[in-house]
Amino acid sequence: MRGLLKSLKWLNPKNFGVTALVIYSGAALAQDDVFSQYREMMGDDNPAIFVIEEGADLWREPRGPKKASLEACDLGLGAGVVKGAYAQLPRYFADTAQVMDLEARLFHCMETLQGLTPAEARRKPYSGKGDTGTELEALVTYIADQSNGQAIALPQSHPQEKTAYALGENIFYYRAGPHDFSCASCHRQTGKRIRLQDLPNLTEAEGAAAAYSSWPAYRVSQGLVRTMGWRMQNCARQQRLPELQAGSDAITALLVFMGVNAQGAEMQAPGLKR
Repeated sequence: MRGLLKSLKWLNPKNFGVTALVIYSGAALAQDDVFSQYREMMGDDNPAIFVIEEGADLWREPRGPKKASLEACDLGLGAGVVKGAYAQLPRYFADTAQVMDLEARLFHCMETLQGLTPAEARRKPYSGKGDTGTELEALVTYIADQSNGQAIALPQSHPQEKTAYALGENIFYYRAGPHDFSCASCHRQTGKRIRLQDLPNLTEAEGAAAAYSSWPAYRVSQGLVRTMGWRMQNCARQQRLPELQAGSDAITALLVFMGVNAQGAEMQAPGLKR
């Protein structure tokens, strides 16, 4: 890069900032163009299809001390109904008297239907570097796929659903950690990037829809399907905040905030990302 800059005849200290910006922007556009072509080339052949199949098998497989499947799990639309359920989560559940996202609800069903302990159900929600994926990631991918093409429609009729939205908004703007970051530091403005990565504006319908509708997603750079819960946990890690737990009230509230802002958008999960 240094040799390239020296070779530009018009380079001088006064316009160095402009030069760097042009080169940086060109690299960003080139990367976006390459990945857009990759998406187009892949078409419907998202590697997540294999994870969807695994999740479908896990949903139907009798497991745990009670030797029961998850087919009686109520995701908000009735026992065993997965079609369209993801597009309406998180939501309030009367049997637990709380707002739950999909991961929290699956933990609940693993405990009540299959007899797993809370520790067993939550043992390893997200895969690490070099892993082959977790059972929770597979289940979430399968259930999300069943909402593909449906409109995001998180309910806000129950007082606790409205409270969850307000909590999510507060967390979104809350600054903390050694760098004094908040979610809004990266996701409140349109057209921002970090390390050549687009950062959607989650306070606006378009940005929230682009993010919410495309997770879970197959990460090409990692060779794994990642859930939105993992994405939020990883964002907190980058902010140097305490680790967010899968299915926690904090993740659920952030999902409600984002999902309500994305109301009406069409689900396109599992997505395909860098």
